Amino acid sequence: MGGTTLEVSLKLGLHYWNYSTPTDPTRIAPTLAETARIVDEAGFHRFTVMDHYFQMEHRGTADEPMLEGYTTLGYVAARTERVQLGLLVTGVMYRYPGLLAKIVTTLDVLSGGRAFLGIGASWYEREQHALGVPVVSMSERFERLEESLQICRQMWSDENGPFEGRHYQLAETLCVPAPLSSPYPPIMVGGGGEKKTLLLVARYADACNLFAVSPEDVARKLDILRAHCDAEGRDYDAITKTAVYTDNVLDDPEAVVAAAARYAELGITELQFMPDRDPVEFATRLVTEITPRLA
Repeated sequence: MGGTTLEVSLKLGLHYWNYSTPTDPTRIAPTLAETARIVDEAGFHRFTVMDHYFQMEHRGTADEPMLEGYTTLGYVAARTERVQLGLLVTGVMYRYPGLLAKIVTTLDVLSGGRAFLGIGASWYEREQHALGVPVVSMSERFERLEESLQICRQMWSDENGPFEGRHYQLAETLCVPAPLSSPYPPIMVGGGGEKKTLLLVARYADACNLFAVSPEDVARKLDILRAHCDAEGRDYDAITKTAVYTDNVLDDPEAVVAAAARYAELGITELQFMPDRDPVEFATRLVTEITPRLA
């Protein structure tokens, strides 16, 4: 293959966001399984799905096929061996945080320690109204997100006592069995909100997840994260920086390789790619045409 192989250390992920291709619903499960197998065997670090119940309207139509995320990851866990599994990202309003900690723990135990908790402030109000999920203000969503992060961290600690928050009260934070991941499943806070989201990354997260819109945008977000870390007394370098590559990958491999180098220079250590066609075809071409170019 032409071009120069980059000497960068980038982990790779595949974000499986669309169940509309192929169109036959009976093909959803085998297509999902085969796509996950391809990237697992290719050495990808992460395989993620969305936490939505309707397809996002800026990516399709609400009535397109969509699966519940953690059930889907349980299926994928049984068909893979190495890849890390999680939602990109869990909507904070969709599950009580104590139950969320148990759900992620279950995935971690049954996958052999391959789960992570990706979480963010849920935003898709159409599906929330439709399915009876409480719709609250943005400020309350972020309050609930912070309490959820506190609860999950307590559930995954030796502290089994109560939790008393403004929105959530737990009489016990017992979680048995404990996760296999040590000290707990990595916590990733997704989103680039500069005042609240990145502040919560600095306070609680092991990783952030940004949209790789441009190197300039990512650089600005990371500068803001660094400032939050300084204010919180947090080691900026202890946070893993990941990003979702938003352009069509297969249309211009040279551009992907060049962009990956620029993101790596900024401190991004993992890029996730989104299929833009049949997922099996996308994954096959991704691991043969793109990933060999990334050292």
